[in-house]
Amino acid sequence: MKPFNVFPYDSNVDFMRLRWVSLTIAGLLMLASFGAMIFHASQGGLDKTFNFALDFTGGSVVDLRFDQPVDTDQVRSRLDAAGFRGAQVQGLGTGRELMVRLQAEGGEAKDRTAAAVVQAASAPGNAAHVVRSDFVGPQVGQELAWKSLYAFIFVLAGLLIYISFRFELKFAIGAIIATIHDVSIVAGWFAITRHEFDLTVLAGLLAVMGFSINDTIVVFDRVRENFRSMRATPREIMNKAINQTLSRTVIVSFVAFLSMLALYLFGGASLRGLAEAQIIGTVIGTLSSIFIACPLLLWFGVSKQDLMPKAKDEAALARRP
Repeated sequence: MKPFNVFPYDSNVDFMRLRWVSLTIAGLLMLASFGAMIFHASQGGLDKTFNFALDFTGGSVVDLRFDQPVDTDQVRSRLDAAGFRGAQVQGLGTGRELMVRLQAEGGEAKDRTAAAVVQAASAPGNAAHVVRSDFVGPQVGQELAWKSLYAFIFVLAGLLIYISFRFELKFAIGAIIATIHDVSIVAGWFAITRHEFDLTVLAGLLAVMGFSINDTIVVFDRVRENFRSMRATPREIMNKAINQTLSRTVIVSFVAFLSMLALYLFGGASLRGLAEAQIIGTVIGTLSSIFIACPLLLWFGVSKQDLMPKAKDEAALARRP
C-alpha cells in the first residue's frame, strides 16, 4: 500500500501543537452556525430557521407530460416569469415528463393551480398536460420536520452507545462532539446562505454524520492500538495516530469530494442540495478528524488506563507495555 501513501507513514507532524487554535476556530464556527439558525428562528419562528422547501412547508405537486421532449431549465424559466417563484422542476426519467412542485394557497386551489402551471409551462407546438395534481398540507410538512429531528437525535444516541462499548465513554463523547461540529457547520451554511432546505439536504446531513463518524473511528482505533503498543505520552501517541492515518483520510475524502462535485455539477437542480451538503461535510469532516477529534481526547485526559482493564496494583500496571 506504500505507493498509495500521500504522506509518509512515519511522518511526524505535530498536530497537537495547534490543538487550542483548532478547537477555538471550531468553537467559533459552531457558535456562528447556531447563531445564524437562532437569528432566523427569532425573526419568524422555527419554520424560518432554514429556507424550507415544500417537503416541510407543504404545497402543490403537478406531474406534466409534454407532446415533445422539453428542457427542464426552460420550463423553470417560464414558470418564474409567470409568477411561480422558486418552483422545483424535476425530470421523471423521460424527456417528456416533469414534476413541478410549488407553494399553493390550499387544497381547494389545487385544480386552479394545475391549470395555471399547464398554461405557464406550455410552449408553442409543445403543450403540457396534467398527469397528476396533489396538495401537501403544512401539517404534513411540520410532522416530517419533527420526524427528521427525532431521526437525528436517534442516530446521535446510537453512535454514543456504540462507541462507548467499542472504545470508552471519553472517546464516544469526543466523537459525538466532532460529529455535531460537522453537521452544525453544514446546517449553518444553509441557514446563512438561505439555500433551499429539502429532503435531499436532510439526507446529505445524515450522510455527513456517517462519513464524519467513520473518519473519526479510524483515527480513534489507531489511537487505541498505539496506547497499547507504545511507551509515550498521550500527546505523542495521538500525533502518531493522526500521522499514520493521514494518507487514508485524505485519499478517501478526496475521492468522496470528487464524487459529490460531479453530482453537484451534473446531477441537476433536484440533487444540488444533497451534493452541496456532502461537499461541505466532506471537507469539514476531514478537518475535524485531524484537528478536532484527538485534541478533544487530549483535553478529556484520555490515558492508557481508560482503554485497558484495571490492574489490581500499581506494579501490575507498570509492567504493561
